[in-house]
Amino acid sequence: MNKNTNSLYAYILIVILGLAMIQMKNIGTYQSGSSPSITENDIMDHIRYLSHKDRAGRYPGTRESKDVISYLIRQFKSFGVRPGGENGSFVQPFNITDGIELGKNNSMIIDGDSLVTGRDYMPVWFSGNETVSASAVFAGYGFSIDEKELKWNDYNGVDVAGKWVIVMRHGPERNNQHSLYTPHSGLHKKMLVARDKGALGIIYVSQIEDNDIYPLKYTAGYSNAGIPAIHLSNEMADELFKVVGRTRKNIQKTMNKSLKTVSFKLPVSIYASVDLNPIQSRAANVVGLIQSGNRKYRNEYIVIGAHFDHLGMGGAGTGSRKPDTTGTHIGADDNASGTSGLLELAHKLVTHKSRLKRSIILLGFDAEEKGLLGAKYFMENPLFNLENITAMINLDMIGRMKDSSVTVGGVGTSPLFEPLLKKESIGRNFTLNMTKPGYGPSDHAAFYTKDIPVLFFFTGFHNEYHTPEDSWKLINLKGEKDILDLVYDVTYKLSRLPERPVFTEAGPKEGRMQRNTKFKVTFGIVPSYGSTKKGLEVDGISKTDGPAAKAGIQKGDVIKSMDGKPINDIYEYMDRLEQLKPGMTISVLIDRNGTEIELPVTF
Repeated sequence: MNKNTNSLYAYILIVILGLAMIQMKNIGTYQSGSSPSITENDIMDHIRYLSHKDRAGRYPGTRESKDVISYLIRQFKSFGVRPGGENGSFVQPFNITDGIELGKNNSMIIDGDSLVTGRDYMPVWFSGNETVSASAVFAGYGFSIDEKELKWNDYNGVDVAGKWVIVMRHGPERNNQHSLYTPHSGLHKKMLVARDKGALGIIYVSQIEDNDIYPLKYTAGYSNAGIPAIHLSNEMADELFKVVGRTRKNIQKTMNKSLKTVSFKLPVSIYASVDLNPIQSRAANVVGLIQSGNRKYRNEYIVIGAHFDHLGMGGAGTGSRKPDTTGTHIGADDNASGTSGLLELAHKLVTHKSRLKRSIILLGFDAEEKGLLGAKYFMENPLFNLENITAMINLDMIGRMKDSSVTVGGVGTSPLFEPLLKKESIGRNFTLNMTKPGYGPSDHAAFYTKDIPVLFFFTGFHNEYHTPEDSWKLINLKGEKDILDLVYDVTYKLSRLPERPVFTEAGPKEGRMQRNTKFKVTFGIVPSYGSTKKGLEVDGISKTDGPAAKAGIQKGDVIKSMDGKPINDIYEYMDRLEQLKPGMTISVLIDRNGTEIELPVTF
C-alpha cells in the first residue's frame, strides 16, 4: 500500500468520524463540548435526544426509559454532580403496577356447563381472587338509592346474602350524562352495594346496545374487591335468562319504561374461580446532589425537579389526547423541555457550587404521567430529611413560551417568593404571571402536601399536548433559556439567603377526582393516593376545623370503615362519602400504628 493510498484512507476516516460526531450531536448523544453556561444549543441537544423516536415516548419501565435514566446519570457524572441515592447510587428504584392479567386458575361453570374465559365471560379489573359456588338472584340495575330527589331499591324484598347477584350494566338513562342515575351506574359502585348486602359475588350483564365482553383493563387506584366480579357475554346472558323465560331486551325495556326494578331468582347453580395478577414494572427516579461546602447551611436543601417520562406509544388509557392513534408520543415539551432545563441548571450550579450556601438536590422524576408516582415515592421514602428541604422548584413544560410570558405557580406558599420573583424578573425579556396555589397537576404537588414551599414554572398547554405532534421543532429555545436563567438566579438567591422560606398554605392540598358525583359533605383530609395499604391512608388534614380534625383523625391514620361499612381503597372511600349528608354522625374505624380506634365523626 503506497503513501498516497494511506493518505487517502486517513482522509476518508477523518471525514467519516466527523460525520458520525455530527450525527451523534444531532440526536443529542454527543455532549463532550457542552457549556457550563445555559445555552440554546445545549438545551436543544438534550431535548432532541430525549424526544427522539428511538426513546419510544419514554414510557416508565421500558428499555427506552432505562436509556433515558442512563443518559441523565451520564450527564450528571460528566458535570461533577454527586449521586444522591442510597449506597452511592444515582437511582431510586420503585415498582409500579401497570396492568393486570389473567392467572392460571380462572374458571366458570353454570349448571354443569363450563364457560370459556375471554369468550363467554371475563373477570372485571377490581374483582377479588375468590372461588364461589352458590345460587343466583337477578337484581335489576343493582341500585340501592334513597335520596330526596331519587329513590330506587333493586334489593327491596330480595335476599342476596350468600348468593351471586346478577345486575344489568348502566341505568335507565344511559345516554344522559347528567342523569340522577349516573353516579350509581358504575360497575364498582354496584359491586359495593352488592357486597354490603351480603352477596358472595356479582355478575354483570349488558344492555342490548352494548357490544360483547367488557375487556380486562387495569385502572389505577382500585384494589381487590374481596368478592368475585364477572362480566358475562351477551350470548351466555341470553342463555341464562331463557331458563326463566325472559330476555335482556324485555327486562331492560320494562325497567326503563316503568322506572321500577325487575328482580327474580334464577334456578341455577354458578361456580366461578377468579385469578387475576397485577403486572408490575420497575421505574426509578434519578437523584443528583450538589453538596455545598458551607458548614452552617450545607445540610439544608433546595430541590429542582422535572419528570422525564411520557406516554410511550399512546393509546386508550395512557392520557393521550388522541387515544385512537398509536404512535410515538415524543413529548418534547412534556417534559423533555423540563428535563433539559434540569440538566442545564445542574451543569451551571455545580460550576458555581463554591458560592452556594445551601445544597441542591436534582431530581428526575419517573412515572409522573401515571399519577406523580415518582414524586410521591420520593416523599414517602425520602433520601434526605424532609424538614431540611427549604423549597422545591418544578420544571414542567417550559419549552413553549408565547406572548413573552411564563406562569409561576405556588407563589403563595411562602411570603418570600413574590418579592423575590418580582425583583429577579426586572429587566427580563418576558413577564411573569404569578399564581398563589401550591397544588397543581405536576410533581411539586407531592411536596406541597408535606408543607414544603414550591414554585412551578410552566409555559402553558397547547394543541400538541399529549399527542404525537409535541415535537422539538416547536420549542421556543430563546424562551426556555430565558426561563432557565431566571430559575438559576432564583435558586442561587434561595441558596444564599440567611433565612429559609417560611411555608404558608395556599389553596387546597388535594386535587379533584374526575367523577360525576357532587359530595354533600367534606371530610377534611388529604387522601394518600399512592398508598398501598388496605383502606384509605390519611396523608394530611386539609381543614383544621373539618369533621376529621374535630374527631381526632391524624395524618398517617388508615380509615378501615365508615358507618360500619368497610373501605379497601380510595374509590370505596369516595363511594361511602357521597352517601353522607350534613348533620349526620357516623362511626369511623381507623388503624393508628397497628391499633384500631373507633371515632365518632359529625358532618
